[in-house]
Amino acid sequence: MIATYPFSAVVGLDDLKLALVLNAVSPRVGGVLVRGEKGTAKSTIVRALAAQLPAVEVVDGCRFACDPGAPDPGCPDGPHEPGERRLRRPAALVELPVGASEDRLVGALDVERALTEGVKAFQPGLLAAAHRGVLYVDEVNLLHDHLVDLLLDAAALGTCYVERETVSVRHAARFLLVGTMNPEEGELRPQLLDRFGLTVEVRASRDPDERAEVVRRRLAFEAGPEEFAARWAAEEAALAARVALARDRLPGVRLPDARLRQIAAICAAFEVDGLRADLVTANAAVAHAAWEGREAVTAADVRAAARLSLPHRRRRDPFDAPGLDEELLERLLEETSGPEDPDDPQGGGSRPQDVDGGPQDGGPDGTNGTQKDGGPAGTAGSPQDTAQPVDNRAAETPHDGPQPVDDGTAAATAGNEPGQSAQPPGEGPAVEGRSAQVAGVAAPYRVPLLQVPGLGEGAAGRRSRARGARGSGQGRVTGARRPVGRVRGLHLAATVLAAAPHQRRRGRTGPGLLLHPDDLREAVREGREGNLVLFVVDASGSMAARRRMTAVKTAVLSLLLDAYQRRDKVGLVTFRGSSAEVALPPTSSVEAGAARLRSLPTGGRTPLAAGLAKAADVLRVERVRDPDRRPLLVLVTDGRATAGGDVERAAALLDGTAGVVVDCESGPVRLGLAVRLAARLRARLLPLDALSDLGSTVRDHRKAV
Repeated sequence: MIATYPFSAVVGLDDLKLALVLNAVSPRVGGVLVRGEKGTAKSTIVRALAAQLPAVEVVDGCRFACDPGAPDPGCPDGPHEPGERRLRRPAALVELPVGASEDRLVGALDVERALTEGVKAFQPGLLAAAHRGVLYVDEVNLLHDHLVDLLLDAAALGTCYVERETVSVRHAARFLLVGTMNPEEGELRPQLLDRFGLTVEVRASRDPDERAEVVRRRLAFEAGPEEFAARWAAEEAALAARVALARDRLPGVRLPDARLRQIAAICAAFEVDGLRADLVTANAAVAHAAWEGREAVTAADVRAAARLSLPHRRRRDPFDAPGLDEELLERLLEETSGPEDPDDPQGGGSRPQDVDGGPQDGGPDGTNGTQKDGGPAGTAGSPQDTAQPVDNRAAETPHDGPQPVDDGTAAATAGNEPGQSAQPPGEGPAVEGRSAQVAGVAAPYRVPLLQVPGLGEGAAGRRSRARGARGSGQGRVTGARRPVGRVRGLHLAATVLAAAPHQRRRGRTGPGLLLHPDDLREAVREGREGNLVLFVVDASGSMAARRRMTAVKTAVLSLLLDAYQRRDKVGLVTFRGSSAEVALPPTSSVEAGAARLRSLPTGGRTPLAAGLAKAADVLRVERVRDPDRRPLLVLVTDGRATAGGDVERAAALLDGTAGVVVDCESGPVRLGLAVRLAARLRARLLPLDALSDLGSTVRDHRKAV
């Protein structure tokens, strides 16, 4: 068996280490969501943590890992009698793959055995296997929403309920939930973010010494995993012992009323929704006090807990980046500290120590196991340090969420010095020599549902109609078919109907039904898929006229928000001056599209043909990369074409692509160019002015359908 990379050998990542350890001390904290760019050792450190968890005693032969001292009275393998054989084993580390089905997660009736052998057998899922251990979900943001709901409900309740195919099972499912994700590949919905107890943002260190130390240790581990692990065995044993001691100390830790009021005041000041933040912060503070060896929670424990429990809960808009104003946190701690707590000799002014209990003299490599300024871990590191607050206000820039603007009479101008007036937008060569305009963005609004016609087979989402994947349990049942290979998602009625005509020939004369494997049928489901929504935005001078670009950006932002909610991939192509460019290659990170949109400059001529040709190029490449994901083209323009290129020839490149043309033409006299363009593209036409009027657009859409 190959050795696991030691937890103590990870360089830096102090916040992540602390968050994982607090959950190891108290599962009531509610798990950890690790956000970070690729190559930051998110998976490495999570797997290393499992080796530090204390071993568990289980009832021998119980598939649900019941504790012999307090067995689950409702265990499907029970009831367990006192004195049953027990065995001691390491805490389980169960990994949930992104492509897992609902049956694989929660378990289900073994239908083939039930029908062919007459045995009503329940097959446990991954939630049962993770009981009293760690459930690790890599790329949790790519997991389908209904699976995320299931596992988060189980994590919150500590119980898994299975009600399907005549089986009704309840079993304990208490585990440390750890999810990792790369924000570039798409965000979790805010309500799902809130279900994770703590969150940590990790980034690779830019310090050459720290990066070199990461590579040095990783190469040493790959050259001899057992030898490397042996060099860190003493540190690993000490860490495991400290976790076990903190667990034993946890029930006796007091949460003074003054600290509870402090937690409530901080959560209220950060305007988080609901009370989950208060509960998580309180549980994390108690766990931190136990970890630090204190008998009562202090302000230092509250600080450490709030820094990990609040950043992902302060999002007021889906496009807001998680973050925490640490200066505000420090001010709130000072204002709510009250009289000095006799159990807090430092008066709330102390900083939390690192997970190893303080500075180290050096690891087996002759280097400090935890860098002073944070750093890489495994393959890369983080500049975080629990001892130094990080100012995240830089993340709260205007592109983090929809920003209100004034009445449209004051547009920001990129590159202008304070006091310099913005150049007026216009059309023609003269504009190309001026500073580009950057219009503001108003708050988004709801938009009508835009769909790709037909029936797709793409990734699960919420936009267009699609066939459900085999055995996924997603969508409504629309028919039945013979299975190819193993049966996934049995269609019981179709199976019975297929077997019924053959009962006399098979010798069945009494009650009951004699089934053969050829009789089995599986359900055909129809659900919803996510699409590739490619925005092609006219950013020329004509669009900036009459301050129209603010309305255009707001409309596109509203469509981006709709794409976010429907789990689409998005791309952004803009055209202005004499060419078109891909402002955002197709990605699942809708937030990146919103950020690019807000900083989009306008001005110059209108190379409409170039924009259409560039869109065709992007779609051609995406058909090769992701052939099952159907595209939806959203062209935002007034239809003018004042720069070179044959619009008719460019439009022909998009034949067969489902599309929507958002007509941005305004004023008393209209040329109808966008209307003719929509007819040429065989695309649906949506006037810009009507997008915000949800009632009328939905009625028009229903009439069209």
